[in-house]
Amino acid sequence: MTKIGNCAEADPDEDLMENLKEEKKHIRREILNKRDALTEMDQERAEVLITERILGHQWFYLSDVILGFASYGSEIRTWEILTESLRKKKKLYLPKVMEDKMQFFRVEALEELQRGYKGIWEPSGEGEAYVYQPEEAKRTLLIMPGVAFDPYGNRMGYGKGFYDRFLEDKEGLQIRSIGIGHACQRVGKVPTGSFDVKPYQVILV
Repeated sequence: MTKIGNCAEADPDEDLMENLKEEKKHIRREILNKRDALTEMDQERAEVLITERILGHQWFYLSDVILGFASYGSEIRTWEILTESLRKKKKLYLPKVMEDKMQFFRVEALEELQRGYKGIWEPSGEGEAYVYQPEEAKRTLLIMPGVAFDPYGNRMGYGKGFYDRFLEDKEGLQIRSIGIGHACQRVGKVPTGSFDVKPYQVILV
């Protein structure tokens, strides 16, 4: 809001941001309702399919480092992907929310995980932290969760911007990232702003 004399004039950028937020909120609510309605059979089928797609992906095969996530609630299940990453001796890092930012920490056994931000399984935060090194990015795979994805590769998260901020200065990692989810999370167009970072590939099953 800007002021001219004694009159207040709406800032068009501020209005645009507010409209974008409202549009995202509406889509987020709609898609999460659909995702939460998936049956156990739907979840099991999707887990098998996404596990096959990721483990068979050349980026997974060629990567020494996997930045994954522990699925929570009705998110597509990633536990088999995480288990296989460890079994294949890849360095596995999972995210932990610390105040208003997200950091990845090394996990050597899934039993190490503990409930953290919003009840999500997270590393303790006491182990080795992931440090981005551009020259090593081509042997790293980032697997991203999300709420909604569109045919143009855009992703909408849960509204906190954790992945957008994490990736904003990591171009090498951006081009080794895959967003994953259920088929019901596909929308015609995700509303985006200049701050949104999209995964390089999206796999919905």
